[in-house]
Amino acid sequence: MGIKREGQDIIMISQEQFKILLPMACKWAEEQERIILDNGVSLTAEQIIDAKNAGVCHPEKIRLLQVSSIPLPENPVLRAAAEETQLITPLTIGMALRYGIFVRSDFWGNRGIIIHEFVHTSQYEQLGGFQSFLQKYLYECVTIGYPEAPMEQEAIITAAKICK
Repeated sequence: MGIKREGQDIIMISQEQFKILLPMACKWAEEQERIILDNGVSLTAEQIIDAKNAGVCHPEKIRLLQVSSIPLPENPVLRAAAEETQLITPLTIGMALRYGIFVRSDFWGNRGIIIHEFVHTSQYEQLGGFQSFLQKYLYECVTIGYPEAPMEQEAIITAAKICK
């Protein structure tokens, strides 16, 4: 498996590495969701409507947490994989971890970014949680590439339609 970014070589992750990293990624995602749910803010009435339009079944469960940057995993193996694949970088502006959504401070009021993350929350719901979502999403990102991965494209297209 590999991911290619403009102007970069393909970064390879073997099937064996993916199988090792996936449980670590799920554990990290669950921990981050708990932090967001404990410290984040509820959606506004307008955001609840946007979340429903993005396909979220339970928008009342969502919390948003404003951060200066999206945190990297502390686990050195997972952190190295996140950095190598560039799935989390200083340029990452939002990240949905099921019902917990990180939003970078300088994009806090950006409706399109938040709706984009709502689509990922909807995908978590449809797929049944962390394991199934991350397995599919990360596999698409490392085999097809970000942002060409189908789940990422769904979020991009849906947010653009809702924001029209």
